[in-house]
Amino acid sequence: MAKGANQKLKLLYIAKYFMENTDEEHFVTVPEIISYLNSNDISAERKAVYDDIECLKLFGLDICCEKAKTFNYYLASREFETPELKLLVDAVQASKFITVKKSFALIKKIETLTSKAGAGLLNREVYVANRAKTENEHIYYNVDKIHEAILKNRQICFKYYEWGTDKKKHFRKDGEFYKEAPVALTYSDENYYLITYKEKYNSYVHYRVDKMEQTSIAEEERVLPKEQFDLPTYVKKTFSMYRGEEKSVTVEFDNSLVGVVIDRFGSNVTIVPSENTFTAHLNVAVSPYFYSWLVGFGNKAKILSPENVKADFLNHIEEIRKIY
Repeated sequence: MAKGANQKLKLLYIAKYFMENTDEEHFVTVPEIISYLNSNDISAERKAVYDDIECLKLFGLDICCEKAKTFNYYLASREFETPELKLLVDAVQASKFITVKKSFALIKKIETLTSKAGAGLLNREVYVANRAKTENEHIYYNVDKIHEAILKNRQICFKYYEWGTDKKKHFRKDGEFYKEAPVALTYSDENYYLITYKEKYNSYVHYRVDKMEQTSIAEEERVLPKEQFDLPTYVKKTFSMYRGEEKSVTVEFDNSLVGVVIDRFGSNVTIVPSENTFTAHLNVAVSPYFYSWLVGFGNKAKILSPENVKADFLNHIEEIRKIY
């Protein structure tokens, strides 16, 4: 039999056919494999295909065979199982910092990690169009630049904007570039944040990555503090990534909220139990978002100390009351 132009690619085509068309519920036979190869200008004989399948198994593909009226072959396992791919699709759908266009593109790539039948199951669960998504298509490049700057120990430059009531972008600092020392990237409250270090103030600040534009790596090296940055602690104490003065606050909670407190501050949070309540000692960035978090619990949460935080909290509530 004359050899086709793709003859040297025969093993790759067989592997591709298994990955795209088979799983534990969908099988192929050797005649079907031969027909597929012929359609791609590859000649094949039955015995050679058997040998090729054994070769792919030795290489690591988990190809199984079930005997019925014919020998049915399928790929039994993959790098990602369907439940894992569903988690990835869910994460893409839920991520506000990924644009609608990029969300669909990513999901299409995720679908290639399973069979066509499996991709159909994922596709039926796609709900992206009506979700709140960023409009900044450059976020991928921002993330890449940030990682590169951290790796090269360099500062990063960017312009930063906020939305105005006219639904247009308004750049801070009159459109001047920020030049920052990148420390870490984190995902919090459905947004991606860049955390930087300000040597002048010996403090950390953060910026939403989807609001950064014209991002580039500076020539200057970044200057960082001697102590190692504790990202988990920073995220725990900073509510909705809203800046505020860090303080130690003692709060009394109803016992029903112990799970909520542990979810927010971790299992190492200091808790002193009582009969129907418990007291928690929290290191937080005191801000309106922290107060709003407490207000959400109604009479099941009460600030005990310090007194200036209690007073500020009461003022926060009063300012809200005044507008009604």
